[in-house]
This record gives sequence, structure tokens and C-alpha cells, in this order.
Amino acid sequence: MILYRDQLVERTEIHIDIEDRGYQFGDGVYEVIRVYHQQPFYLDAHLERLKRSAEAIEINLPYGFNQLKVKLAELVAQNQLVQGNVYLQVTRGVASRTHHFPVKSEPILVAYTQQNDRPIQALNKGVHTVTTEDIRWLRCDIKSLNLLGAVLAKQKAVQQHAHEAILVREGVVTEGSSTNLFIVENGQLLTHPANHLILHGITRQIVISIAEDLQIPVKETHFSKEQLYQADECFITSTTMEVCPVIQVDDREIGRGQPGKITRKLQNAFYQLIS
Repeated sequence: MILYRDQLVERTEIHIDIEDRGYQFGDGVYEVIRVYHQQPFYLDAHLERLKRSAEAIEINLPYGFNQLKVKLAELVAQNQLVQGNVYLQVTRGVASRTHHFPVKSEPILVAYTQQNDRPIQALNKGVHTVTTEDIRWLRCDIKSLNLLGAVLAKQKAVQQHAHEAILVREGVVTEGSSTNLFIVENGQLLTHPANHLILHGITRQIVISIAEDLQIPVKETHFSKEQLYQADECFITSTTMEVCPVIQVDDREIGRGQPGKITRKLQNAFYQLIS
């Protein structure tokens, strides 16, 4: 079953108009919400970010949070989703094709579920990554449907048999193509400031909170690709990847090619949250 507007319907019953502005312009916003044990994880935080993203591009969400929570719960239950993802997007709606906002259009909400197991092998062993230039627009804090820059970066990673592409803008490491990035330097976590150049990841925020509880220093600051290469540890975070060790960047081994102690502490604390 798919949530379309405010109704649960079969996927075959959904019709997307060719002049939906999400289809033609990427004019919309989205969220991916992890489900553990049939329960959406940090749902309020995801919906708050959806609202912020929508407000940033002047889209009014068609439903309030309470109604949306009820519908998403129905969606998870109807699809018997125990562990996986809920994908949710809102477009500006259907209107005759012009670049400027239409005078009248009704936002369209769609949500569906995906069965998806935790990436246990990657979490245990770590992943390889490559660096590439960050060519995305300057409002990466908006979780918009305009993802072509991220898609091209991820494709580069895939072509080089890596899991993720780490983005570098004017010498500064920003984040991954679909993840946030942390390094460990002298016992301290470093991650890019939560400004317009990165997405304010929900898992990123959780990890920072966990680190503070564990009395692990966290500094939101710029760092270079050379610092990344020389990091004691490195890991990526996201809704689907949780806290995932990075053991290689380009041709450089990180932390002797094994997940580090601080990364493991954060992983264990995160696992306690989802359990």
C-alpha cells in the first residue's frame, strides 16, 4: 500500500501527472525515516526537518503532524513493515509548466515503505570511500528532490568499487553524497558545521548527543582532505547506514584499515537506542 495524498491505495492506482512540479523541476522535499521493530525512529525529528525544508522553498505541508503520524502508522501497519524505511515526499503539485511558482497548486504527498535490513557487514567491517568535488547547490541544508549532484558523486563511488563518495568544496570536506561524515583526531570528533553546505542529518545529531553523554569531545569545524587522510578514525552516519566505519579513503588506509575504538563506542550506544 502507498500513502497518496491522505489515502492508502494500491501502487497501481496512483497516477502522477506529467506536469507535477516534482517530476519536472525537482520542486519538492522528502524524508527517509528508519523503522525498527515496527516503530518509526525519531519520527518527530524527521517531520520537523520536513517542515523546515518545505518552508525554505515556500511549500505548505498539506497535513498537520498529528494527521501525518496517524497515516504513516497505518502505512507501516498495512505493509507489515518490521524493519526498513518509509520514504515520504511532498511536491508543490500540478501546474502548467513555468519556472516561477504557480498562483494555484495543491501540494501532493506520497509515502511508501521499503523492507531493508541493517547493513551488518558494513557496520562490522567498515567501508571504502572516494573523494570528489562537491558540485551541489548552496542550500544543501534543504532536503530537496534536487539530487543530481549527489547522484553523480555516488555513481563515481560505485564505478570505483567504493561504498560512498566524500565531497570536498574548495579544499574543505563537507559530507558524503548521502551521509554525514565524522573524523577522530587526537580523541576528538570533528564534523562540518551544520550550515547551508551540509544536510543537518538526524543520525548526525543523535551521534553528537551520544558523544556528549560519553564525554567524547565534539567540534563542529572545517577540516581538509589531508586531515581526513591522516585521521585516527573516520565514520559516516545516515538514517540507513547508522554509524558506519570508514576504513579507506581513496588509496589511503584509515586507522590501519580497521574500525576504531571511538567509532565502536558510538556504534554500541546507538544500537542501545534502536534496541
